Amino acid sequence: MKHLPECQLILNKLKIDLPANLFYHTIHHTLDVYRCAESIAKEEGISSSDLKLLLVAVIYHDAGYLKQNKDHEELSCAMAREHLSLYKYTKKEIDVICAIIMATKIPQRPKTHLEEIICDADLNYLGRDDFFSIGEYLYNEMLAFGYINNREQWNKVQLDYMQQHNYFTATAIKHNQSRKNKNLKELQSLIKKYQ
Repeated sequence: MKHLPECQLILNKLKIDLPANLFYHTIHHTLDVYRCAESIAKEEGISSSDLKLLLVAVIYHDAGYLKQNKDHEELSCAMAREHLSLYKYTKKEIDVICAIIMATKIPQRPKTHLEEIICDADLNYLGRDDFFSIGEYLYNEMLAFGYINNREQWNKVQLDYMQQHNYFTATAIKHNQSRKNKNLKELQSLIKKYQ
């Protein structure tokens, strides 16, 4: 990220200023999505100019959490617009970055290849070995915000979400789909245990 000086300020804010009850949407999540997006983009054959726009969008995609939880994507875009115009980004480039950010809004409905990549990178963990350990951070965050009341409710929310989720890129399907299916089966077994 040293090659993106326009992102240093927002990265520093994400390190220092995010609310304490954000256990999942932290700087670690942003950096994880960055690594995943970069890896997917390379495998998908994205040009270097498009890759730059994608990675800047990744850095900003959850910046709105600095101010609020609900509709944070809109705030993330406003922050990107305000800041990136100081770094000689054109209006067109900033519009692309904001569209990429907005694609992460749930339910995900990406319209371009770059939007598909950020969506797959943002939810990459659903199809990884660390699914349950990362999910624990999201469980604690949703508990802190009052979105769920207990683990049983969380497991059902997670199951419902995973059943509706789809990866978009050939790369994510190739690398994450079969592990996601295993995670889904494990989750279903866990729910049966509670019943």
